[in-house]
Amino acid sequence: MVIDVTLQTKKTTSSDGIVRYVKDKKLHNSEGPAIIYPNGKEEYYVNGIKYDKKTFLKTKKDTVGLPYYKKAGSNSRF
Repeated sequence: MVIDVTLQTKKTTSSDGIVRYVKDKKLHNSEGPAIIYPNGKEEYYVNGIKYDKKTFLKTKKDTVGLPYYKKAGSNSRF
């Protein structure tokens, strides 16, 4: 199996302490906030689309928009 490293989410930290998660040149983190500021403020993005925390958590719980391998109860085997 070949994994395309360009599709992996990358974590970067700027000199001012802001943590960003980027995938395919878009803010993205399906596990939590995609931007974390030093003061504790968080912003949620999935595939470049901004969500408020409540909507993000509901989407994550419902697994809407997540790839098949991140969905709960997925037992897909090749």
